Amino acid sequence: MFRPPVNHAMRILDRAFFQKDVNLAAACVMNSKNIATCRNELHNDILKLERLPPIRPVPLNISADKNLKCLLLKPDTRLEDKSSWSPKLQDLVEARQVFLTPFHLQLNYDYWTYHDIMSAILPENEQDEIPVGFSVVGHVAHLNLRDQYHPYKTLIASVLMDKNPTIRTVINKIDNVGEENEFRTFKYEVLAGPDDLNVEVKEQECIFNFDYSKVYWNTRLGTEHQRLVSKFKPGEAICDVMAGVGPFALPAARKKVWVWANDLNPESHKSLVANANRNKVTQFVHASCEDGHSFIRTSSSQLLNSNRQITLHPKISRTARTKGNQHPSQHPTTEILTEPKVFAHYILNLPASALKFLPDFIGLYRDHQHLFYPHTDVKLPMVHVYYFSAKSDDDKAEEAKICGEIGRLLGYEIKGREEVEMEIWDVRDVAPQKRMFCASFRLPAEVAFQKVDVAGSR
Repeated sequence: MFRPPVNHAMRILDRAFFQKDVNLAAACVMNSKNIATCRNELHNDILKLERLPPIRPVPLNISADKNLKCLLLKPDTRLEDKSSWSPKLQDLVEARQVFLTPFHLQLNYDYWTYHDIMSAILPENEQDEIPVGFSVVGHVAHLNLRDQYHPYKTLIASVLMDKNPTIRTVINKIDNVGEENEFRTFKYEVLAGPDDLNVEVKEQECIFNFDYSKVYWNTRLGTEHQRLVSKFKPGEAICDVMAGVGPFALPAARKKVWVWANDLNPESHKSLVANANRNKVTQFVHASCEDGHSFIRTSSSQLLNSNRQITLHPKISRTARTKGNQHPSQHPTTEILTEPKVFAHYILNLPASALKFLPDFIGLYRDHQHLFYPHTDVKLPMVHVYYFSAKSDDDKAEEAKICGEIGRLLGYEIKGREEVEMEIWDVRDVAPQKRMFCASFRLPAEVAFQKVDVAGSR
């Protein structure tokens, strides 16, 4: 009764087509002061539909009093058939608290949801998986339509934009991410709205501005960004080898973490620098644009020789400045932070190939054993490497497999997860038989301090 009219032959969106009249009964409340009471009394009789308020003005042909309200009743309450009235409704009518009247309910395109409209348009044999999954990046909706829905892509985009007011542009990906370039960008077609992919995204209290057509961003990784950043402690230094526009780097910098952030894509580097400035964390962010293999070693070497300090002056409220008579002991103290000599964490967020960067950690801290436990309280760094793997029902076997692969690439046999504090985190599905994981482990001393020659041979 409340479903939209159907037109499976529609190929150009006709919003005016979606109109429907529904004849109902309504209980008019004689005294507007009794609306809440009558609504409670008729709780089981009132029409309950999402986005459809049951309290309405009484139709003008019944009363010109604009203050008079009525309650829409369920379709099985028929005006002319008192046997369809509930005992409570009958009592209220007999007590002259309400009277029943016909109500002509008009529904239009604005009422129905995206799924409602698409169900009315798409052929029945194409409705098993109506396209509902899409990423929102700023004002852009990013679809990845299957082939069978391509004939309806303009319809889908138009309805999607209508039903999501913040969306101004709808695009459809037409290749796989990274298929033709190493920057993980993709080819796309604009289905609705202007070809404007300069977006603004908010995540973890940071604002990111970037051109979505030129850099990599995945909204679905927001929870993962937050999870990993929560592991970083103020005053630590982290090395973000494939930093992108800064989804790990900038929230970490907000926590007063020293961040060395790198990306091979010049556009990502440019956005990273601009976003660090916009979020006022430039003093904590050292941005680079170079190959990740070299960055792992150059950044670690440069940090060893760094003597950077930051002086953080306290923020004094306007009220405190106005009073100006606080005792010196009540004044906030100036904070001086010194950058550590070694990284506490390395992030390798390039799931398709990040494991290939692990050999770069061999001998990374050779001749610097004195900086780490047991000579100091500093532990060797944690490495967080992202990778793809096929879905499996045997988690133990998959864990053993990735531990073996990490050990092979490091030239070190990992005898057990506890030995290197290994954690395998299931990040998300990326395809029906493909998942993204994050393996976190502490760099073994035998790897970090291994002697290597200039050419890198052991």
